[in-house]
Amino acid sequence: MKQLKAVIVEDSRLARNELKELIKNYKVMELIGEAENVDEAFDLIRNTCPDIVFLDIHMPEKDGFELLEMLDEVPIIVFTTAYDEYAIKSFEYNAFDYLLKPINSTRFSKTMERIIENFSQLENTTEKKEDEFDIEKQIFIKDGERCWLVKIKDIAVFEIVGNYTRIFFDNNKPLMYKSLAQIEKKLPATHFFRANRQQIINIHQVKNVVTWFNGKLKIEMKSGKEIEISRRQSVLFKEWLTF
Repeated sequence: MKQLKAVIVEDSRLARNELKELIKNYKVMELIGEAENVDEAFDLIRNTCPDIVFLDIHMPEKDGFELLEMLDEVPIIVFTTAYDEYAIKSFEYNAFDYLLKPINSTRFSKTMERIIENFSQLENTTEKKEDEFDIEKQIFIKDGERCWLVKIKDIAVFEIVGNYTRIFFDNNKPLMYKSLAQIEKKLPATHFFRANRQQIINIHQVKNVVTWFNGKLKIEMKSGKEIEISRRQSVLFKEWLTF
């Protein structure tokens, strides 16, 4: 198994040192950097692309949740905090795990077991292009008071809403404050297809395809949502189906 790259985001030097000592016990994990505030962390994560981030929730000026909102692509997140009331909120964000400070070595060991198992299962996934989203990675979506960390592969449809994009996954459809054009550039063609001017679909979540009017196709997604493919894109989609 490859060596896993980790980053610590924590405003307390004592807490950072505590985590560093725990990480040292695991040869499979390499600590590649640490940051004591959100802005430092944003630059560090963007430049080093870590596999795991140990993220403090409560920090001065900006908190850990605000950091997630700044990132295009979110690695595995293990929240760390001394504030137990944040626990429920963190799991609403679909964090990989949650560690309460001071961190117990036995509890940390259990987290590490889960991390190692998770990456062992992903080792045989296809390599992505440098500028593409990794379908196993997560993106952060915040719509009003609700927030999600969603794996790229679990998103069924991206849909234009003005200058923003609506994201369809499970029974949710929040708005993401980025244009579809921005998102489309990073979506892997092995999973996503431009159905028309307004929508991009996850071809792995297509349930049924039927011939529609004027040479068009109509798609039924596994969620039940129906998508009409434009005439031009229908030709390309048929080629893809027979490939």
